Amino acid sequence: MATTLSLEEARHLAAQALERAGANPRMAAATARALVLAEAQGLGSHGLSRVAQYATHLRNGRVDGSAEPRLLKGRGATALVDAQDGLAFPACELAVAEAMARARDFGVAFAGVTRSHHGGVMVDHLRPVAEAGLVGLAFANSPAAMPAAGGRHPIFGTNPLAAAFARRGQDALLVDLSLSEVARGKLMLAAKEGRSIPPGWALDKDGRPTTDPKAGLEGSMLAIGAVSSPKGAMLALVVELLVTALIGANYGFEASSFFVDEGNRPRIGQAFLVIDPGALAGADSYLDRVEVLVHEMLADEGVRLPGARREDLRRRAQAQGIAVTDAVLETLRR
Repeated sequence: MATTLSLEEARHLAAQALERAGANPRMAAATARALVLAEAQGLGSHGLSRVAQYATHLRNGRVDGSAEPRLLKGRGATALVDAQDGLAFPACELAVAEAMARARDFGVAFAGVTRSHHGGVMVDHLRPVAEAGLVGLAFANSPAAMPAAGGRHPIFGTNPLAAAFARRGQDALLVDLSLSEVARGKLMLAAKEGRSIPPGWALDKDGRPTTDPKAGLEGSMLAIGAVSSPKGAMLALVVELLVTALIGANYGFEASSFFVDEGNRPRIGQAFLVIDPGALAGADSYLDRVEVLVHEMLADEGVRLPGARREDLRRRAQAQGIAVTDAVLETLRR
C-alpha cells in the first residue's frame, strides 16, 4: 500500500525526521530536498528510504548533526570545503556554489568536499551548474566495494561520476553512473528473493566469481566490464584519487560501510569541476554544437537522451506528487 504525497509534504516529513535524529535545520533541509528529488526521479534507492539510514548514523555518532560546512581553503580556481563530518548535501551545495563563482572568474574551477558522507545522486548537485549555462562534472568515492584490476579484496567504492551539459531552451544532458557492473542493491534484492545473479557481477570473499548474491555481498562487486577488461577498475582508481589524495578525504577502504549502523565516520570525498563555455569556444558556439550532436543522436529511432526519463518523472511528480509506501511513511513518522 502507498500514500501519495506532494513534494513539499515529503520534504517536510524527511526534514522533520532528520532533525529529530539530531541534524541541524540547514543539514536536514538540504538532505530532504536531495532525497525527495531522487524519489521524484524514480530513484528510490537514493530517496526517502535513506532517511532511516541517515537518522541511525546521526544517532550513533557516525554523522555530526551540528556540523556546518565551511570553506577550508580557496586559491584561484580551486576551493576545498570541509563537511565537518556532517551529511554531505549542504557541503556539496557550498562546493558547487564556489566552483560556479570561480569558473565565472577563471573559466574553469575545481572544488572538493572532504570529511563527508554519502553524496546521493551526484548529477543532481550539478543542476544549478546547467541552469547557469555551464558544464559540470562530479565525482565521489564510497566505502570499499570493488577490487583493483586483478585483485581480490574490496578497495574502491562504486565511485559514481556524473556530468551535466547545458542546452539552449531544453533540458540539460544529465549523465550519472556508478562504476560497478550493477548496483549493490541488485544483489540485495536477488538475495532477498532467493535468485542467483549472472556471472560478472560479483566475487565471493575469497575472490572467486560467484552467482550467489549472498556470497557477492560478503565479497566484492566487479567494476564495469571487469570480466573482459580492466578499464572499469582503472576509472574507479581515477575517481578514487581525484576525491581523496587531492583533497584529503578517506579512501573507500578506510570508511565503514554505509549499510551498517555502527562504524567510523566515513570522511569520504566529493569533487566538482565546472567549466564556463564562454572562456573557450564561446557560449553560443557551445550551445549550437551541442544541438548538432543531439540532432545526430536522435536520428536513430530508440535513442533516448541521458536524463530525459528522469526529467519526465520529475515533472510528473511535481504535478501529481510521489507514491510513498506505507512502510517508508511509517518509518518517517516514527
